[in-house]
Amino acid sequence: MTNLAQQPMEYTHDKEQAATYAKKAFDRISKLTISPTPEMYELWYVYYAKCNPEVVKEIDGAEKEQKNLDEAFCAELYQRFLSKDRGEEAVRRAGAQINATISDMTDAVRDVKDATTEYSGKLGGVNSQISTIEDAEQLRGILQVVMSDTESMLEHNIKLEKQLDQSTLVMEELQRDLETFRKEALTDGLTGLANRKSFDGEIERITKEAAANGSTFTLLMADIDHFKTFNDNFGHQVGDQVLRLVAKTLTDGVKGRDMAARYGGEEFAIILPETNLTAGVTVGNALRKAMASKDVVNRNSGEKLARITMSIGVAEYVPGEKTASLIERADAALYTAKHNGRNQVAAAPTPAKA
Repeated sequence: MTNLAQQPMEYTHDKEQAATYAKKAFDRISKLTISPTPEMYELWYVYYAKCNPEVVKEIDGAEKEQKNLDEAFCAELYQRFLSKDRGEEAVRRAGAQINATISDMTDAVRDVKDATTEYSGKLGGVNSQISTIEDAEQLRGILQVVMSDTESMLEHNIKLEKQLDQSTLVMEELQRDLETFRKEALTDGLTGLANRKSFDGEIERITKEAAANGSTFTLLMADIDHFKTFNDNFGHQVGDQVLRLVAKTLTDGVKGRDMAARYGGEEFAIILPETNLTAGVTVGNALRKAMASKDVVNRNSGEKLARITMSIGVAEYVPGEKTASLIERADAALYTAKHNGRNQVAAAPTPAKA
């Protein structure tokens, strides 16, 4: 069974990037002489922007095998990986399969129940016959009937056991696929970090938790310095490599309940539960230094291209504060770090001190 669905696309390209991918998409559509529908445009835009690894893999594989990339092939790819209703359709299919499995099991159990009732009735009849047995031949005949009925009952039980085993396998596979779908829906396809949807849900949850129990937490907003210039100089593929490198640095630098997410474009967010402002600044500086110590290397030539730095804004949750306010304060601190020279951490003053 294949994965149920892929996560919704998130497009965070700047104007120049988008124009480049758009031109390549239109040129390819024209070359293939397929209908220039929005669906076909999105498919090829996603391919050239490498937003969805599965789309890239499928198209590259088809080209390697010299398959015909006709309209039917492209439509099928779009439906599998990009269609807006793919998530709902995947869940619907899973639900239908679960219902079918339950129905099959209900029928199997009902058959065994009927067989058991019939078997019990026959045993009751045998019991009454035993009291009237007159010779060994009559007893032998009764025992043969009992053995035949018992074998039939055993066959029903074996059939039920097989049905249970098969149904268990189906349900386990469905459970794995549903879990995969859930994770993919909350994961950024390029970096592997939590995506914006996942971040929004988590920060709302932890804000409510902190408000309820009087705890605190800290939010870090991090942005790659001069990312656009880097993209312009070295190309978008290297830019994607940088995004993945930053993501790995953040993942390696957070622990336990901490959460690192791709907030959008080259901006990232880190939620640090049970962490005050001072500790948040310390974590921010550790992440910043870890990032600055790594070289971006051209994978083809091995040449060291540059070192990437990050600016980070840190804000501590204030009891009663709205999530939007906390994000705004962390963003303002990030802007301060940028304004003061980049490659540094700035702490947001609490509303009481502002």
